[in-house]
Amino acid sequence: MIFIIESGSTKSDWVLVDNKSKQTFYKTIGFNPYFHSSDVVAAEIRKNKSIMAHVGEVSKIFFYGAGCSSERLNKEIESGLKAVFTEAEVLVDHDLLACAYATYDGEPGISCIIGTGSNSCFFDGAELSEEVPALGYVLGDEGSGSYFGKFLLANFLYHRLPEDILVDFQKTYKLSHSEIVSNVYKSDSANVFIASFMPFIVKHKEHEFFKQIIVNGLKTFMEVHVCCYEDYLNTPVHFVGSLSALLENHLRQAADDLGIEIKSIIAKPVDNLVSYHLKYILKNELA
Repeated sequence: MIFIIESGSTKSDWVLVDNKSKQTFYKTIGFNPYFHSSDVVAAEIRKNKSIMAHVGEVSKIFFYGAGCSSERLNKEIESGLKAVFTEAEVLVDHDLLACAYATYDGEPGISCIIGTGSNSCFFDGAELSEEVPALGYVLGDEGSGSYFGKFLLANFLYHRLPEDILVDFQKTYKLSHSEIVSNVYKSDSANVFIASFMPFIVKHKEHEFFKQIIVNGLKTFMEVHVCCYEDYLNTPVHFVGSLSALLENHLRQAADDLGIEIKSIIAKPVDNLVSYHLKYILKNELA
């Protein structure tokens, strides 16, 4: 049995592949080596009884995660996985590679992640390249959940929300100024906290207070992370993540403003990621 795991900072999708026709899906919190130690990774996995039931049967694990961008960072996640799956071969790589695999349709393209954070890469089927770095939720993550979450929280704390938005926000969250500030500046997962307000923003995405802000934020993402690639106007651009799908109309408007062609928007990339592995990586390992 083989686990294929696609992890953002908020959640991880686990697919247990028994053979090409039998797949089982599980979920855990997202594991990001910037915020989670190997001990935390192991402890969280052990909480999931369904996953633990297969520990002795898993021979290989493919883990693709946010923040897994260097050997040192990857080692943190790898150590946590190996502490639980002691007999399995563990391969840890960047979530950008999973994004590239999930969107690859036989031709070169630009693959983008819009989730808790944001990033992009160019993939030609063999080599992955990244023109500009992902700077995280403090300096970057344009167009992401943390990007728009900061806008919402700042305007709430500045007393600048429209009355109808303010009333719904207070009814929905019942958060004080001090609670927000504490979660933003003292929490180990501040980016996840900030991005957790995206369901509220999506609920009000057509409100005049949010609509153009969303379009502009997504346009900023593309100006930084898509327009940086040579011949981007003639290159298919793919987006993955549930947020991309939820904001599809805004995303397409932003792309149209920049003359960018969106080839696909994939809400749940793990399905395509598994298909890629079965076709290209595991084709000789599973019946």
